[in-house]
Amino acid sequence: MKEKIGWTLAIAALLIGGGIIYYFINLSLYETTEGLYEVPVPKNAKLVMENEHGKNYEWSRASEENGIPYGYELALKANGWKKGEREGASVFYTKGQQKIDVISTTKHLDILRVN
Repeated sequence: MKEKIGWTLAIAALLIGGGIIYYFINLSLYETTEGLYEVPVPKNAKLVMENEHGKNYEWSRASEENGIPYGYELALKANGWKKGEREGASVFYTKGQQKIDVISTTKHLDILRVN
């Protein structure tokens, strides 16, 4: 009986440790942007265009059908952004009084300010 409890605790510790490691590795893949409410952006995304409304990136992991990857959603949440309504390829996020529109299409990511 004690042996089963020991194995169960060891497996639980490995799973929790693995989850913590995944969380911090995932967060290291994103960096906050200046001038756009400090929204995290994938480090390997290439800035294509920037204007007063927002920023447009080329990013191979962006998808119109599936939206943004779970890891990116996790990074947004970790930075205080709350997921709101979805309209097609567009998902709104809020943080206090700030609101952004994250549009994910095939290999393109747009992050726009919402007034």
